[in-house]
Amino acid sequence: MADSMEDHLPGSSVPARVMPEVIAPGHTFQSVTDKISGIVLTKRTPIGWVLGFAVAFVFLMLMNATIGYLLVTGIGIFGNNVPVGWAFPIINFVWWIGIGHAGTLISAILLLFRQPWRTSINRFAEAMTLFAVACAAMFPLLHTGRPWLAAYWLFPYPNSMGLWPQFRSPLIWDVFAVSTYFTVSLLFWDTGLVPDLATLRDRAQSRFAKVTYGVLSLGWRGSARHWQRYETAYLLLAGISTPLVLSVHSIVSFDFAVSVIPGWHSTIFPPYFVAGAIYSGFAMVMTLAIPLRKFYGLEDFVTMRHIHNMTKIMLVTGMIVAYGYANEAFFAWYSGNPYEGYMMYNRMTGPYAVYYWSLISINAVMIQLFWFRRVRDNIALLFVLSLLVNVGMWLERFIIIITSLSRDFLPSSWDMFHPTSWDFALFAGTIGLFLSLFFLFVRLLPAIAMFEMRTIVPEAKLQAEHH
Repeated sequence: MADSMEDHLPGSSVPARVMPEVIAPGHTFQSVTDKISGIVLTKRTPIGWVLGFAVAFVFLMLMNATIGYLLVTGIGIFGNNVPVGWAFPIINFVWWIGIGHAGTLISAILLLFRQPWRTSINRFAEAMTLFAVACAAMFPLLHTGRPWLAAYWLFPYPNSMGLWPQFRSPLIWDVFAVSTYFTVSLLFWDTGLVPDLATLRDRAQSRFAKVTYGVLSLGWRGSARHWQRYETAYLLLAGISTPLVLSVHSIVSFDFAVSVIPGWHSTIFPPYFVAGAIYSGFAMVMTLAIPLRKFYGLEDFVTMRHIHNMTKIMLVTGMIVAYGYANEAFFAWYSGNPYEGYMMYNRMTGPYAVYYWSLISINAVMIQLFWFRRVRDNIALLFVLSLLVNVGMWLERFIIIITSLSRDFLPSSWDMFHPTSWDFALFAGTIGLFLSLFFLFVRLLPAIAMFEMRTIVPEAKLQAEHH
């Protein structure tokens, strides 16, 4: 493996590690295509896939049962109260939207910056984005308890009560931002799939697979005109997607920043939320990439170069998030506002203090482990750390929402929030939905972009030099 090779610094006997390659040596056009397409076109579904999908599907059914009970009974099944009107549904909405950010960043921004290491991870990161946004989109509607009676607050559609959304509200901005983000991400993902779907069409053995992949590949023949139009469309979509990475979570942060609630009314929220979204998004990419490369033997394609780069991005964005925590504490003290000061004191010493210090321990302290090469080389440890980062970022949203609402301006209106089993059931169910979609994606579509991987094998470089 390229990641285990060592060299020596000039004039020194100290060994220096060679940067791992983005693809292991020895691969050709044929070997790349055979390996990636074989995962999809195999007739025998691995038993591990079946067991994993079965567990995810059980949680998906739990989500369906919870939604059914919610629609019949009402929002009272949740722990929401007065003054904590926003609770688990909005926490989970912001968390899932954050997870969806890394896919577009990997695909669009790294494509524009011509970073070859994106080629092995962009396809399943894009899929992760779509599945995470699908999970997130449910929560604002389900948060109302009766979507058919309250969706007019979110969507501008004619209704018998003559009500119309308040377009100056960031809640409405959320609807347009998230729907635009999902649409552009779907187009970007589908456009990138077209050449690979044509490869699967040509290699499939069954008539049904040939027809299905043939329809999805949109008549792709690989002609020069096809490639020219494809590359133009792909770059245009990448350019459109890039500002969405920054704008979507900035708009989500406006849900809080434009209010007067202590702990929310802060101008640092947009960049703070964007950094947190990239941080949690890359953590989820790592969480998915490590078992995927192990289970399907893709260590040659998702190399240690990818793992190291992702940990470095997590380190940078994690440090930005930690800086945001420090700024929150500083602003609360420096502002001289008694409500802001008490908000920070309540977070640190109040009834939810254990959750606050847990998120600080994970997101600001534990992240320092990524400075060390030994940690970045330890795959099992990185998997555990990436899971903890996802937990830490969920706790961050919990602290922001719950502590500020449960104790705001009037002590007479304070109340504790206690989540119910239905709160946890719906959250666990969306994780089941996310994993079920991901399992189906890995089984039915190429999880790694074949045509992009073929551009970085040595054979491609030799052909480019020859021409």
